[in-house]
Amino acid sequence: MIPRLCSLACLVGLFLTSLSPLHAEDDAVRLLTIGNSFSRNATNHLDDLAKAGGHSLIHRPVIVGGASLELHATKLKKHQADPADKEGLYTNGRSLEDELLAEKWDYVTIQQASIKSHDSTTYQPFAGWLAEAIATHAPTARLLVHQTWAYRVDDPRFTKTSDKPGEPKSQREMYLGLTNAYKTLAKDLNAGILPVGDAFFLADTDPTWAYRPDADFDPKTAVAPALPDQTHSLHTGWRWRKPKGSGEAKLAMDGHHANLAGEYLGACVWYEILFGESAVGNSYVPPGIEPDHAAFLQKTAHRAVAEAKR
Repeated sequence: MIPRLCSLACLVGLFLTSLSPLHAEDDAVRLLTIGNSFSRNATNHLDDLAKAGGHSLIHRPVIVGGASLELHATKLKKHQADPADKEGLYTNGRSLEDELLAEKWDYVTIQQASIKSHDSTTYQPFAGWLAEAIATHAPTARLLVHQTWAYRVDDPRFTKTSDKPGEPKSQREMYLGLTNAYKTLAKDLNAGILPVGDAFFLADTDPTWAYRPDADFDPKTAVAPALPDQTHSLHTGWRWRKPKGSGEAKLAMDGHHANLAGEYLGACVWYEILFGESAVGNSYVPPGIEPDHAAFLQKTAHRAVAEAKR
């Protein structure tokens, strides 16, 4: 009897084990992101944080490089007018409606293109069109507004004069503009907010951890592979690149996109909002980020989320 009982127990154990992945998936947080490279930046490390926290995440990104709310909303409208119109489809041949119906999403996120983020007049009616489609095709999903971040303090947008009306002249000015625009949008749509921009600005203005431009670096006279001191930067910043078809490296500046530290900070904010728990103490830290810096980024994300809830 004992051997037979052991065999039965083993079979039951194997059966339960085979079911466990399904249970894990059933308990997963289902996330659809509608955005551009900024939402990709902010979620690059989200799955690893989720796993380290004992959670499961199903994430489908609907990403177009540089996309604004207008681009996604226009695709939506074109597909609604004519399902055969290729302009209403993404490169995978699917429409936004298809993506919204693909899963029983827990969260769907939208964001504005960063270059327009400070200008609240660029958000509507496009965000409203997207919100309506989300409510129709993913009625159980919570709509979240992904607050993007201001550019690095030494980005050319701020170092070169512009005559364009309303163009932000500093990182702080861009941050204040986008913060007001995103908060207004979230209120109008009765949506939650992912305060990534707040977290970036808190880190960028911290007395100890803020990035400070290297005054000794002159990009006009720099010779490869020399780069400035970019300690604690949250943005890609200065880098040498070789254009296609050219063997000569050229110095380029990307003060827009997040680097490793910025991606991790953003992911910590998303983690807190999606899973309802603090990122502080999460065991996942990407290789390349020092433990003390990672701890600061976790605490900054937590602070941003806590302050956004007030």
